[in-house]
Parts: sequence; structure tokens; C-alpha cells
Amino acid sequence: MRGRRAGRPLVPAYLSTGGVARPSRPQLERLSVLSGSGAPLPVGLPAAQLALLDALDGGSLTVVEAAALLELPVSALRVLAADLVDRGLVLARAPIPPAEGFAPDLLRRVADGLRALKHD
Repeated sequence: MRGRRAGRPLVPAYLSTGGVARPSRPQLERLSVLSGSGAPLPVGLPAAQLALLDALDGGSLTVVEAAALLELPVSALRVLAADLVDRGLVLARAPIPPAEGFAPDLLRRVADGLRALKHD
């Protein structure tokens, strides 16, 4: 009898979502930021959702970070997180948009100021 292959989860990802394949909130993206709401936990939450809530305890993670931490596919974590958002146990906010651009003059002034500090 052979043991489990390294890196392969003991439980298939679709079982961690209760067989649900798509999240109820399609706007939940890979870089959406998740945090616990602090609401009391209902009895009978699945182990995967409890693990996600535990990972979010006292902080925030992106969907991708939480998936890596729990060793689940991003698609499965999106389903778990969406259900917890629906229950009011997790807060989700859109990813922070990339900066529009920078002012080259500002960068030059910062570099000049750093050089001045270095020579003092």
C-alpha cells in the first residue's frame, strides 16, 4: 500500500466547498481583501470555513494569500469566502487599484533630499 503523494490534499477541494462550484459573489477577485467581521460564529460551520476564519483572526488576507495558507485552490477559497460574506462573518473589499502614475519631479526631489541626508 502506498502513502499519499506529497503536495496532494487529503480531501478534494470540491468537498471543502460542499460541492458548490461557483461563488455567490462573482465580484470576489483573487486580490480582494478579506477580514473577519467579529460576529459570533454559528454552530456547525464546516471545517474549511472555520480554518479560513481562524486565518483571518486579527488581520486581513487577500483571497490568494488565504488560499495559499489553507492549501486550497483559489476557486474553492472564493466559494468559501463568498458564503462567509453572505453570512456576515467575513468582510470583503475590492482590491486596491494600482497607482495612476507618478510625478517624475517628485521622485527627483525625494532622491535629492535623500542624497542631502546622506552627505550631512
